[in-house]
Amino acid sequence: MGVYLVSVCAEDWFTEGEDGWGDVAVALNDELRRKGLPPYESVPEETDFVRGSGQSFEEKLIPSMDGFWTLCQSHLSPEDAEIACGWTLLVPFPLEETITLPVESGYADSTVVVGAPRLLAIAERLATVIALPAETPQMCDNLDLTSWFMDGAAERLAADRPGPWSDDLDTAFYVALFLRAAQHSIRRGSPMAYS
Repeated sequence: MGVYLVSVCAEDWFTEGEDGWGDVAVALNDELRRKGLPPYESVPEETDFVRGSGQSFEEKLIPSMDGFWTLCQSHLSPEDAEIACGWTLLVPFPLEETITLPVESGYADSTVVVGAPRLLAIAERLATVIALPAETPQMCDNLDLTSWFMDGAAERLAADRPGPWSDDLDTAFYVALFLRAAQHSIRRGSPMAYS
């Protein structure tokens, strides 16, 4: 089992009850309207799985996040560090501020919503700090990033080309994870959530 970060398709986004995100979708749209913003209704449909297509996103959160939190505290403002580590739902459009919805979301009593453009900017800064290598997988549709870090490819590259990224591969994993999640969310127009 474990915790996964996944893209959410339209069918799941608009389905209410235990099998979907409909309660969150309704609460988010209510809050967006209250702020004078348009509702979020253009969630992409589920597509057939094709490895490397970038149409879906699924990665497993295996390593400890302690090093990532330390990195965030060292290189980000307290607000940006909280955004990087505290969100539970990522949406593909800009939000001026974090939105907290009084709706349970998988592993928390509330849903903390962050705009992907904001997370992308934060993750890009962290990727620069650790010099995340270009070889880090781009499309993360079937645990590609998880496998790259956990099954030895990252260790082999680190042995050949060590750098700040290779000092703590668990931290590098989370930098890459949030970078790729934000990129995917924006590219596909898809919400991202923990499941």
